[in-house]
Amino acid sequence: MMHHDQTANITLYGIPNCDTVKKARAWLDAQALAYTFHNFKKDGVTPAMIQSWLEDLDWTILLNRKGATWRALPEERKAAIIDAPSAIALMCESPSVIKRPVLTIGDADAQHCKVGFSDALYQQIFKK
Repeated sequence: MMHHDQTANITLYGIPNCDTVKKARAWLDAQALAYTFHNFKKDGVTPAMIQSWLEDLDWTILLNRKGATWRALPEERKAAIIDAPSAIALMCESPSVIKRPVLTIGDADAQHCKVGFSDALYQQIFKK
């Protein structure tokens, strides 16, 4: 469902059972903001998608090094993640290693991307 009016297109990327993602979805619902939910596990992740996020974010921010997925990786796999291309390859292979949620706002011409969730962050993003 695409709206071509004043409301920007909002997409929230994540995993449904993730607490942070649940909080972000509840926040958006509470503000009555329409958004599309993209489930990493079901809908997948493409290099092009991640590449577009990296126009706004540094790969070191997008890669969740605190999560269980990262910690479970073999040391040599971790050591091989040294730049955006290697990080993108890992994220496509194991989307759970992407910090959640990723939020994109805008259209094809001007899309902004934020990662993580806090009440303050979302208030700032969506301030009228």
